[in-house]
Amino acid sequence: MSDPRPPDLEPAGGLLATLDLLRIEHAGPVTHLRLNRPAKRNALSDTLIVQLHTAFVNLPEATRAVVVTGEGEHFCAGLDLAELMERDVGEGVLHSRMWHAAFDQIQFGRVPVIVVLHGAVVGGGLELASACHVRVAEASAYFGLPEGQRGLFVGGGGSARIPRLMGVARMTDLMLTGRVYGRDEGVQAGLAQYAVADGEGFAKAMELARRIAGNAPMSNFAVMHALPRIADQSQEQGLFTESLMAAVAESTPDAKERLRAFLEGRAGKVLRS
Repeated sequence: MSDPRPPDLEPAGGLLATLDLLRIEHAGPVTHLRLNRPAKRNALSDTLIVQLHTAFVNLPEATRAVVVTGEGEHFCAGLDLAELMERDVGEGVLHSRMWHAAFDQIQFGRVPVIVVLHGAVVGGGLELASACHVRVAEASAYFGLPEGQRGLFVGGGGSARIPRLMGVARMTDLMLTGRVYGRDEGVQAGLAQYAVADGEGFAKAMELARRIAGNAPMSNFAVMHALPRIADQSQEQGLFTESLMAAVAESTPDAKERLRAFLEGRAGKVLRS
């Protein structure tokens, strides 16, 4: 990955520094987490899944947003098939649930996550990307779900998350036919929200992460946790949940100070960027 790194990035210490399949750095309120298996196209081994889970559970208190990238020419080529072994049904369920726990900690963790996609975003790599909140795709990115051709089925939460981005029909097509989307087709289908040139993804992600990190923490939490759940509820239930979440968010001291700043002319107005 050729993205220029800002000079203020500092290596993580403590437990995060021991996670050898990840490279973790901090830049103020933003933590940068990089998949670090470039020789394997950042394929997701069991050890890497455990390390991802550990990293997101143990983010520093100062972290307000996370940027995820992949080292080398590809973001993530999916499940490490070298580790694929014969499992009985019970072992298979537990293996899938291990992935679910890791990716749930990303989607429903403490802070928003922005991911930069380049090269292969395939299988489990697309499942990982779908657990993040904002996706930035470089021109080289391509998307696929080859599980059908390999006698497999998604097991990392893809069946629950990916259709919410692109729809059941499109996901069915990818899995049944082995079709691969290029970057632009993936963006049009909803697999990413931002399209940038190769080498520009990290800078864009850091810009977004710093903007997000400046939001009120409870507002970010509400968007991450309440919004997807409201989308799954009936309108009547969703509106009630919205009322509860709105009351919680606006009652925080941070929200009260931000409102005062706006009313007193100390906060910027909404402008088209």
